Amino acid sequence: MKKIVLLLICAACAFQIQARAQNAPAKFACISFNELLSAMPEFKKADTALAQYRNTLQQNFEAMKNEYTEQANLLTSKDTSKFTAPQLVIKRQSLNELLGKIQGFESEAGQLFNQKRSALLQPIQKKAEDAIQQVSKDNGYAFVFEKDNLHVYPPSADILPLVKKKLGII
Repeated sequence: MKKIVLLLICAACAFQIQARAQNAPAKFACISFNELLSAMPEFKKADTALAQYRNTLQQNFEAMKNEYTEQANLLTSKDTSKFTAPQLVIKRQSLNELLGKIQGFESEAGQLFNQKRSALLQPIQKKAEDAIQQVSKDNGYAFVFEKDNLHVYPPSADILPLVKKKLGII
């Protein structure tokens, strides 16, 4: 009989604890995702690689523009008298094709850059998001907001130091 009463008391206590836990206020936190990313060494490497890739695309674009300018100058100079009429037609067609290639390269370069950017940054962003998830789970945060979108927040709610520690940045 004593065991049954003790068991009932333990069960009642467990239910009481569970009810209090469910009624406990949700914990909120905030973090600056951009600040976290910029603190990550992988992000700095990706940013450098993107700058180099952008420079390469820009150099290719400049080379095409220079070639176009040279061909256009050749067709507008006094030296055109040494070409026959069919040769001039071919050179003008070539110049128009080069112009189309330049215009196409502008949009293609933007797409290539965005693809490269996504390929480099996606794993870094995933790593940061996973760390935020783990820190919020470990510390019982129900919600984590983007700090840059908040006007008012208590400094104690900022979990950036905890996430940096989780990632080994600090």
